[in-house]
Amino acid sequence: MKFLQSLRLNKKLLRELDYVTIIITICIVIFGCVNIYSATVKNYETHIFKLQIMWFIVGLVVLCILLAFDYMLIENYAVIIYWASIILLIIGDVFGKVTNGANSWINIGPVNIQPSEFAKIGMTIMIAKKLDEMEGKINDPKNLLELIFYAAVPMLLIVIQPDMGMTMVSFFIVLGIFYCIGLNYKVIIGGITSILILVVGVWNSPLMQSYWKVRLLSVFTPGKNITGAGLQLDQSKLAIGSGGIFGRGFGNGVQFNSIPEHHTDFIFAVLSEEWGLIGALMLLLLYGILIYRLIKIAKESKDIFGTVLCVGYISSLLFLIMENIGMTIGLMPITGITLPFVSYGGSSMLTCFISLGLVLNVGMRRNKINF
Repeated sequence: MKFLQSLRLNKKLLRELDYVTIIITICIVIFGCVNIYSATVKNYETHIFKLQIMWFIVGLVVLCILLAFDYMLIENYAVIIYWASIILLIIGDVFGKVTNGANSWINIGPVNIQPSEFAKIGMTIMIAKKLDEMEGKINDPKNLLELIFYAAVPMLLIVIQPDMGMTMVSFFIVLGIFYCIGLNYKVIIGGITSILILVVGVWNSPLMQSYWKVRLLSVFTPGKNITGAGLQLDQSKLAIGSGGIFGRGFGNGVQFNSIPEHHTDFIFAVLSEEWGLIGALMLLLLYGILIYRLIKIAKESKDIFGTVLCVGYISSLLFLIMENIGMTIGLMPITGITLPFVSYGGSSMLTCFISLGLVLNVGMRRNKINF
């Protein structure tokens, strides 16, 4: 009975909810759905568009459910959540569906899920719990090694798939958390240097997939690979450039049809062609407002656990936006990374709303509520 009563949202809590962040997010999702419709209606009619709307609704429902729980309750189940996500990753590594060269998907009936999307949330929750227990003392060598262990397990399992994009996202989540919690700069620089040395070491090893090399090199040699990543990048640039300042107008884009995955990874090329520079800047403005408000929540959190949850999601969001848009214009390597709340994808949409729900939860309960 007490548990059910704990799920009731008091009016005082509802007044603390950041409705502006929810409205901004909904605007971004609607803009994404409009562009997904334009990108897919010719080949899929309204099937893809309807699926995205369905995941949008599911995401909103999950967000509302999460708001009913005190996020401190989630901390109590952090260990279960973390190891459940690890088991999901292992299942994906062994029995996963191979997509674009990676065992990164699991079929559950008619639904495909991407375990790594959920693993990054589990990893963030676990690191947040440990840092809370450590009272933020991240520069203690023993504490740091423990945190690195919990970060390394999911990242290694993602590397095995292999999924370069999600590995990079996970790394930047951890880097963002460690930086904001106050890890010594020398340790951060030493860690990044070690990783760069490691990357150089495995470049010619079997661990380095050939298509990873092509995608990385395509950033520095655009147009060289006219049948693979180079062609994809060139077509993306052509679509974005043809949009000009004001765009060709909704439904009038044609260049993006030559881009593989134009409704998922390369959705930015679609919206840039149809809505032009103005549309692209409007999306970036919405993202900017969203991130600003999330940072505000992180600063006002009443505890370390809440702060780390926020920082982890903010780090993920920043990197996803930077990497996805960057790869469509040739500034970043091409990876299977989606544009948050905009690209088509059930796992991406659902985990974005889960993460947002956790952050909003922290914001709602930043002050002690007296009933």
